[in-house]
Amino acid sequence: LRDFLLVYNRMTELCFRHCVCNLNYRLLTGREESCLDSCAARLVRANHRLMGAYVGLVPAMLQRRAAEYGAPAGPSGLPASPEPAPGPAES
Repeated sequence: LRDFLLVYNRMTELCFRHCVCNLNYRLLTGREESCLDSCAARLVRANHRLMGAYVGLVPAMLQRRAAEYGAPAGPSGLPASPEPAPGPAES
């Protein structure tokens, strides 16, 4: 949630600085409003593409980490749980 809010705040500030040039009026002009719409849409599309690439890379990264630590990866990409030690009843 924190990362989402940071991205949202950065996007808002970037688009505001880029599009709003006159602070003398309470309402946005038509030009400012269309600039903000297109700016936000571009950044949202870029963020979606980045998140899609990240989601595609995560399983490979987890498998590589598991291989580095020498533990076989389980179905979720996390290292498999270790075998239980034999108890006193087992020989």
